[in-house]
Amino acid sequence: MRKIFEILRLHFEAGTSGRAIALAVCVALSTVQECLRRFAASGLTWPVDLDEAALEACLYPREAVVPAVPVPDFAAIQGALLSHKAMTRRHLWERYRLEQPDGLGYSAFCAHYAAFAQQQRLVLRRSHAAGAAMLVDYAGPSLFVIDRTSGEQRAVRLFVAVLGYSNYTFACATPGETAADWLAAQVAALEAFGGVPEAAIPDNPKALISRACRYEPELNPAYQDFARHYGIAILPARVRKPRDKAKVETAVQIVERALMPGLLSQQFFALGDLNAAIRAMTAELNARAFQKLSGTRNSWFAEERGLLRPLPARPYEYAQWKQAKVHLDYHVEIDKHAYSVPHTLIGKRVDVRIAARTVEVFLRGKAVAVHPRSLRRGGFTTLAEHRPAQHRAITDLSIEKLFQQAEAVGPNTLAVLREQSTHKKHHHETLRGALGILRLARDFDGPALEAACGRALTLRTVGYRAIRQLIQQPPTAPPPPPPRLAHENLRGATYFGAREC
Repeated sequence: MRKIFEILRLHFEAGTSGRAIALAVCVALSTVQECLRRFAASGLTWPVDLDEAALEACLYPREAVVPAVPVPDFAAIQGALLSHKAMTRRHLWERYRLEQPDGLGYSAFCAHYAAFAQQQRLVLRRSHAAGAAMLVDYAGPSLFVIDRTSGEQRAVRLFVAVLGYSNYTFACATPGETAADWLAAQVAALEAFGGVPEAAIPDNPKALISRACRYEPELNPAYQDFARHYGIAILPARVRKPRDKAKVETAVQIVERALMPGLLSQQFFALGDLNAAIRAMTAELNARAFQKLSGTRNSWFAEERGLLRPLPARPYEYAQWKQAKVHLDYHVEIDKHAYSVPHTLIGKRVDVRIAARTVEVFLRGKAVAVHPRSLRRGGFTTLAEHRPAQHRAITDLSIEKLFQQAEAVGPNTLAVLREQSTHKKHHHETLRGALGILRLARDFDGPALEAACGRALTLRTVGYRAIRQLIQQPPTAPPPPPPRLAHENLRGATYFGAREC
């Protein structure tokens, strides 16, 4: 169209001949003549106030192409192919030919569909501001660590994280792709970056995302805990939309090509040794100059580092979340060990956060109990404040406390309890006997118990039943002494003494 404008300008403004215009514009004379003929036939006058598209439509109108055969609805065909894995183009073509027997052949059908699909593949170039996003993913191929004892090769996975602005890359090997592996790798990435970006962008692994959703994805409790700890937003990519995290997809390819050949050519006998080699190779990658950009990943990261938020005082510690029901003994069972909660929560369902060193119990988001984690199966970890008052009265009971109560009644009662404690064989047997004796002070009264204990010490019988009987049967007055008789028939002591002599 630029040449058409030039032809018209030279003809109307300069009065140049057709042959000279053809030489100046580098077209054939017939082309110049055809252009001028079409302009005259259009009814336009020079100069024209039209853009190139409008002028082209006036001079070279296009005739509507009427297809010789009915064209399929390729949008519906594409939807059917995407929604059903077993659906094929041939099946859809056969269905189309049943409706349109004179329609396109299979090859033409596929060619037209390919042209339609190509038009749908528009790519939005995404840009990330400095400090805005960390994109994470796992590489496809596995690495290997050799067991020193058996010589068996154990496959491990290669994790990759990249900052969206600088393309600064972090990589490490993890035993697998469990939730613990994902979170430990992301913690290590944040530590390597020395700060926290505004958002993390993973895909939708089941280890992290409980339910994938384009608008409100549901994170696993452990991933939510990670996000709260670092104050970072989690923005999973759409399902089957790898271009949503194109930066890390590209970074994974670069890491695989830059690291995999060298790592697979070596033997590693510990995961730590493998990660040390990965760190060295990743440092070289970050120092390498860009092919299409100026500088290196390190130089761009130097600009981005200052815009990352500071790390928290302590790194995130991976923890599992479970739901548990509080038993009648006001304990919840985790890994065959019971942990106490306040007794008022009996029968309720609580959330339990299980970390490496602690077990935390939450009710509706509020912490109600914290315990050090114990690996003793069948054991109990109980806090006294979680017990009801009547249970604390039993668990806090000791013989020393009972001695103090007995001393308040009287010295005889204390002496009986001490005497009793020396004869009982079992600690609880001693406590039960002492409780029974002190109960007598409430069933009767303190002075009566003190008097009965005095008599019991004299009789050397300090059992509960004996003392109770002594209280119920108080002592009677002693009988009067027999009268002394004096008459001549009594021989007396002197008589017997004389006979012995």
